[in-house]
Amino acid sequence: MIKMWDEMFSHQSSLVLKKLKQGDGSGAYEAMHKILDDTWKEVYRVLKPGGFACINIGDATRTINGDFALYTNHARILNFTQKLGFFSLPCILWRKQTNAPNKFMGSGMLPAGAYVTLEHEYILILRKGSKREFKKETDKQNRRASALFWEERNLWFSDIWFDIKGTPQALNDKDTRKRSAAFPFELVYRLINMYSAKGDLVLDPYLGMGTTTLAAMASGRNSIGYEIETALQDANNKAQNAIIETSQLIIRQRLMNHLEFVSERMESKGKLKHINMPYGFPIMTAQEKELLIDEPLNIKFIQDNISIIEYSSVAQTEFCKDWIEIFQTKGKNVIVENLKEQMTSQNFKQKSLF
Repeated sequence: MIKMWDEMFSHQSSLVLKKLKQGDGSGAYEAMHKILDDTWKEVYRVLKPGGFACINIGDATRTINGDFALYTNHARILNFTQKLGFFSLPCILWRKQTNAPNKFMGSGMLPAGAYVTLEHEYILILRKGSKREFKKETDKQNRRASALFWEERNLWFSDIWFDIKGTPQALNDKDTRKRSAAFPFELVYRLINMYSAKGDLVLDPYLGMGTTTLAAMASGRNSIGYEIETALQDANNKAQNAIIETSQLIIRQRLMNHLEFVSERMESKGKLKHINMPYGFPIMTAQEKELLIDEPLNIKFIQDNISIIEYSSVAQTEFCKDWIEIFQTKGKNVIVENLKEQMTSQNFKQKSLF
């Protein structure tokens, strides 16, 4: 129920076009969702038992025949997917604040005619069947290596995300984004790391500019996507050319964020009990001991729309240190300043942290 999608929906369903011309907002809304229903059926079919579907969807506001209304897309999708057999888990509210100076809408300061601004979207979390099981020892080891940091878990598994802005990302072409519904890279990067393990296959049925594929590459996951708008392919290819360098920066930022957290935690609470084996830095829980963030090293384009990523299987050398001694001898302020300097360096891969 956003005008930029009217032509696309109408092309796929004459009923959508008919309802829009009649000014029947509810009818057009339902006809559009009938098209999306076919996708959710396929998503349910291809998911493995225990697999997750994460659907980023915003409700829509629209005036039709002079009547302003909210079209609750998230509720319509939840209702249908639950009928398919999905288990619905607690969803995430993505709070994407705008920069508009005037927060009131409608009649402004006069009562009864105004309406609140719509500045959030939903991330629906659906699971096919019961909880995923990791029975083989190799699968268990891979799961442990795919762990999140304790502080990341606490932030990412919150039901409201305030810290991701709905603004153009470095990997995305701004002009192309105007014709797409691309979400920020960080949003899907989190979801992939939250709900999959290394080597899993991530599917995006609405590939768009390829943000999901890029995040899968940065996360050590396989991916496949479908897109009917061929004009978006150039932007996708351009972004893939930059994914190696971008991934390396993202990974180092995660590691540096952890070290900054550790330095502050140790200063306020004292020594941490556990040590991560690949990197040697302190961690909060035993589940983080085997955590290793595989770094993309090279991308090879096999043919149109097919590429292969080569990954490092060892920890980044500049993060493998006797961190206990460093934290004890250098202090929080020195460590934090070194981390910030490291991230601003153009030669961050060659430099040592300390």
